Amino acid sequence: MDAQGRGPGDDVDPADQWVLNPQTGDYELRLGPSPDPPAAPSPRGTGRRAPGPRTSPDAPRRTGTGTGDVPGQRRRRGAPPPPPNRRRGRSAGSGKSSRGKKVLAWTGGVLAVVLVGAGTGAYFYLEHLNGNITTTDVGSAGAGGFSKDKAVNILLIGTDKRTGEGNGGYGDKNSAGHADTALLLHVAKDRTNATVLSIPRDLITDIPDCPTKQPDGSTEVIPGETGVRFNTSLGQEGRDAGCAMRTVKELTGIQPDHFMLADFNAVKTLTTAVGGVEVCVAKDVDDPKSHLKLSAGKHTLKGEDALAFVRTRHSFGNQGDLDRIQVQQQFLGSLMRKLKSSDTLTSPSRLFDLAEAATEALEVDTGIGSITKLKDVGMELAKVDPKNISFATLPVLDNPAERVKATVVVDRAKADPLFAMISNDVSLTEVEQQKKAKAKKEKAAQAGLLKGPMADPADVRVHIYNGGAEAGSAQETLTYLQNTGGVLKSSQLGNAPADVSKTQLAYAPEQADQARRLASLMGLSASAMKPGESETNAQGLPAIVLTLGPDFKGAGAAMKPPEKVPEGVQKVEADKAVCAE
Repeated sequence: MDAQGRGPGDDVDPADQWVLNPQTGDYELRLGPSPDPPAAPSPRGTGRRAPGPRTSPDAPRRTGTGTGDVPGQRRRRGAPPPPPNRRRGRSAGSGKSSRGKKVLAWTGGVLAVVLVGAGTGAYFYLEHLNGNITTTDVGSAGAGGFSKDKAVNILLIGTDKRTGEGNGGYGDKNSAGHADTALLLHVAKDRTNATVLSIPRDLITDIPDCPTKQPDGSTEVIPGETGVRFNTSLGQEGRDAGCAMRTVKELTGIQPDHFMLADFNAVKTLTTAVGGVEVCVAKDVDDPKSHLKLSAGKHTLKGEDALAFVRTRHSFGNQGDLDRIQVQQQFLGSLMRKLKSSDTLTSPSRLFDLAEAATEALEVDTGIGSITKLKDVGMELAKVDPKNISFATLPVLDNPAERVKATVVVDRAKADPLFAMISNDVSLTEVEQQKKAKAKKEKAAQAGLLKGPMADPADVRVHIYNGGAEAGSAQETLTYLQNTGGVLKSSQLGNAPADVSKTQLAYAPEQADQARRLASLMGLSASAMKPGESETNAQGLPAIVLTLGPDFKGAGAAMKPPEKVPEGVQKVEADKAVCAE
């Protein structure tokens, strides 16, 4: 229905027909075609004191002009209330297209500003939100900027630091805060899928040396540690979020580009701003430690109750941290669904509350430390279909060094394939249409390139180049092929003329049987096969060309990424509601 109840509108979202008049500060119904957004009122001659602008690296300093009454608008009886007065004057903003609203489905309110700050009249409010954001310079631990044309990895950290009103009873007293909750968000380059990997706080791992920016601008290297809990990678010994990012890189081989850090207040304020998050419990819950008390069934939680739900360790499963991680993943999936609902996206006052709460609650790296940059991140994340968003937990084993099991270690047999899937943008959860299309494409590629007769290893003649793999890889491969694979007619020729993004095998059509044999020995996938031209050796004899890329894992190690999640890996799908047990 359109705003007048005449029937379906032409792709009109009801929220888009309500526009803030910066002259009056009221939301008014615009029934006709939308003119250009009204300009921001001048600080002089308007009868209203405008908030003073803050310095922003992304927004030029400017002032608007008075517009007078906005034509074609009339305040409807019972209209949504205007956003509340903020600390630095009345907020100004306007609606945004439905494409902009998709941002909220992904970011949990961090980018509600895309909606409330789309027009030029929102300049002062954008400056106010920029002033809310806390940033940390993590130096070389992050990407330093955001790219729209590559995969993105964001480390989401929940700290147990006792900051904020009413949080004195949580976390460790006098602690600088730990990485109490850590989730690595990976969004594929083509934005078709995303994976959120939870890292247990009690995981025993190594923390590398961490160059850390000091308040005076200098850099201090915080010494690393071996065999310690993952949660000490933040806050302890002066470590900042950049150190947690470096630890994740050492642990998974996946480089975090950015981080977002939240404290206890973030859960309370964001769940309150969104109007509560629906959860389901399979049994009655009464946890005196977290103060969570729920009857079996569905509940809508916000504020302190929501915080108690994500913090409890004594209500579900075996009362350990791994079961709490699963509950947190279910909670986040429910939060995403709530943010996508119409009662959130069409409420101006709720969107203002979300933008305010999110920018005050979160700390981010300087690479995304402004409203403009956060908006860019959100617009990219919004492209991911929720059906292709999946949560997984880092596979672990009980720590064999302990008699009383309190910590865990990485289960490499399951974790390494999972890391490879994430690094190669392989979705853990795919919609059926995408799955069928991918299977059909891969089947055709395999049939055409990898199936067929194979030459005897002794008849394979290959030139080996290093095209971006670690130093010594070409010689290592030569030794492996000659001593183990029986490929005696092999030569390593040093560095390739140019690096390649992935290992590839080039060959002439008449050498396909040799290429298939070498692909079998090297564990190459069909995508590595490059039919075309070959080279000739010093005697003028043709040779296929193997160029080792950054994905080379070592001689004899398969380079084909796994296609299915290893058995036993816990995962949760974002679009499905489940009850915590």
